[in-house]
Amino acid sequence: MITVEQVAGACGAVVHGADLAADLDDAEVAQIRQALLDHQVVFFRGQRLDPDQQVRFSRRLGPPSPVPFVQAIPEHPEVIAVVREATETHGYTFGGLWHSDFSFLPEPPSASILHALEVPPFGGDTVWASQTLAYRTLSPAMRQMLTTLEGVHSAVNAYSPKMQAVHDTFAGMSVQTDESATRTQVHPAVRAHGETGVPALFVNAQYTVGLCGFAPHEARPLLDFLAAHTTRTELTCRWQWRVGDVAIWDNRAVQHMAMADFTGHRRAMHRTTVAGEAPVAASSLT
Repeated sequence: MITVEQVAGACGAVVHGADLAADLDDAEVAQIRQALLDHQVVFFRGQRLDPDQQVRFSRRLGPPSPVPFVQAIPEHPEVIAVVREATETHGYTFGGLWHSDFSFLPEPPSASILHALEVPPFGGDTVWASQTLAYRTLSPAMRQMLTTLEGVHSAVNAYSPKMQAVHDTFAGMSVQTDESATRTQVHPAVRAHGETGVPALFVNAQYTVGLCGFAPHEARPLLDFLAAHTTRTELTCRWQWRVGDVAIWDNRAVQHMAMADFTGHRRAMHRTTVAGEAPVAASSLT
């Protein structure tokens, strides 16, 4: 039987009793999906998934999302390897800034699925922050103002050619930057969740580069405030990985970041990504 154990007050739960490599029935998938909607990020211990099995499970949650710039593993176009080799001595890692996956896309991913293949003896945790709770803990006046705003999202500070030298330091991954990363995409600053309708902040330090109608010097103080507010410790859940762990998170409801505190040790994961919908402003549903 599938059971769900909450692990933090803001978000996060462990799902017990599910073998993600098996042919899960519709009722089991529905339970997992509901746990994800309820807790925003869910974890599974002791899973053994080869790339084909991970893709098959991922597709039970929805079709694959585009994954720009990051090269997939051979013969598995829906799977990317998230790897930091033991030889890498720089103080950062892939995914090491707070973000919602590929929020610069017209239809950002709904969910991401990460499977731990090799973990360091210490460090390398991932942290998630609830953006529905971030919205609820703002003052009424700030909530009202933000529901009228739109954020400008871009991959310019992550995947444009100026960042190629940084990506070349990732010995275990292949990332190819290009000029398409300079494009911009507008999304509501407060989005309604595509399944539940619950409002959530949808700005992040990695990809939100401006606010529509604001001069850069006007937008920057508000974006800096939101970057700090949306990642406050009391909004977070932190996961210490073991080999075989799987995490699934809802990009419509959380931000996340990977810790880079394991220099001298290898960390290797496989990730699949589930397609999402174009964000809709929460104000349009009221």
